[in-house]
Amino acid sequence: MKTSSIALLVLFHTILSLAYSFATPSSIHENFLQCLSLHSDPSIPIYTPNTSSYSSILQFSVRNLRFSTPTTPKPELIITALHESHVQAAVICSRKYGLHLRIRSGGHDYEGLSYASDVPFVIVDLLNIQSISVDAENGTAWVQAGATIGQLYHNIAVKSRTYGFPAGICPTVGIGGHLSGGGYGALLRKYGLAADNIVDARLVNVDGKILDRKSMGEDLFWAIRGGGGASFGVILSYKINLVPVPPIVTVFRFNKNLEEGATALVEKWQYVADKLPQDLFIRIVVNVVNSTQREERTVQASFQALFLGGVDKLIPIMEQRFPELGLARENCTEMSWIQSVLYFAGFPINGSSEVLVDRTPLNPLDYFKAKSDYVTEPISITGLEGIWKMLLEENRPEVIFSPYGGRMSEISESAIPFPHRVENIYKIQHLVYWQEQGLKASRDHIAWIRRLYRYLIPYVSKFPRAAYLNYRDIDLGQSKNGTASYSEAKVWGIKYFKNNFDRLVKVKSKVDPDNFFRNEQSIPAVPSWAKKN
Repeated sequence: MKTSSIALLVLFHTILSLAYSFATPSSIHENFLQCLSLHSDPSIPIYTPNTSSYSSILQFSVRNLRFSTPTTPKPELIITALHESHVQAAVICSRKYGLHLRIRSGGHDYEGLSYASDVPFVIVDLLNIQSISVDAENGTAWVQAGATIGQLYHNIAVKSRTYGFPAGICPTVGIGGHLSGGGYGALLRKYGLAADNIVDARLVNVDGKILDRKSMGEDLFWAIRGGGGASFGVILSYKINLVPVPPIVTVFRFNKNLEEGATALVEKWQYVADKLPQDLFIRIVVNVVNSTQREERTVQASFQALFLGGVDKLIPIMEQRFPELGLARENCTEMSWIQSVLYFAGFPINGSSEVLVDRTPLNPLDYFKAKSDYVTEPISITGLEGIWKMLLEENRPEVIFSPYGGRMSEISESAIPFPHRVENIYKIQHLVYWQEQGLKASRDHIAWIRRLYRYLIPYVSKFPRAAYLNYRDIDLGQSKNGTASYSEAKVWGIKYFKNNFDRLVKVKSKVDPDNFFRNEQSIPAVPSWAKKN
């Protein structure tokens, strides 16, 4: 994707057409474009609906086909910043001329909030702000917000085989959104969240100034590590602590369907998964497959694990703590940590980690809807059987059980805005995928996952029924243009942040009292709170 051909001269040739596409007067946008050129160099790449590559730029980072339809609201402009100064200019000029701004780093946000809006808007796409600097000697790295998790993993592996990082499994997720919302993967029981391992950051604030940890202060630095960066500014980069990984790790994937006793195994897993040694992470991916025993569909539970050590240490742990699974040496594979990244991402483990640099997803895109829950008490056999019954109603459902405990139970709920810690056994991600086009198909599949969500009410966390910010769910509540009142925003805010919500509101009110940085589920500004203790 080349942007160098889009120069300032092209921008001014499109000003007349912009007058028709913008919802506000053309003179404002003429001034907006001139403002951009004044505050940054003339090479700033800008795309309008009349630019030939506008659609390809917009669609490149869309990861949910629900937000890639002819009726999906499109941005008036896309600014694909090449330098930090381009981001500064976009903030300064958007604020000056009253243009609504959305920030996109990877495009995996589940509700498309970084590239769709019900009000006229522009996108700052951080696709090209993606440099990574790994300091293997000191065990740290600076990674820009537009880089992907896969790019980070590859860069770490190039510099060191003794370091890793506890971020997600999907390599095409953007760093900016992933880390600012928490971020977790197979290392969370050993090292916590990605956000738990951030030690510095660079951010463009509402005045267009670049702040680091020292200049932004500890309150704002706290907020952007799990509170969602898009409510407070534009994250440019994070400095992270890398984490030690052994030369050999062990993985396994053990599949059991209902006829093979999957329900009893899942029930037992709930009692052991969060209490296993921190070096062992076993998640369960549940979906629907064709039965090998009968000519009908069945539910399959896939037990997928990463152990930070060799198989000789893993087998005795499993025999003592989870013998029911029947894990044997031949079910396990030893490899390096970077190979385990390839393994979980679906790549051949003996290939180069350079495949992780590709921003194109390995699998075709789908329409999908997702939700999340936290479980504090094991779900009964009857409860699990009810879930399986509902899964069999859909063609491509999936639920993922991710264990907590370990390091996650050692970190305070208020250490960062992400509050879901000690009381949780595991987190559930509910998903439904489909390929059929049209509004009816979307309505039917979304109605199904909402029924599943209602069914789970007795079995999941309460007061509040908690949710994970990075699995954004508009069903929890939203504002049309990001101008929700405190009481309106608290409806969803308390689910994502629990008792940390009020502190986030206080930070927001201080650093962005006019609520410039906003989306349908952003943190609200209450200016009178700015000095509240």
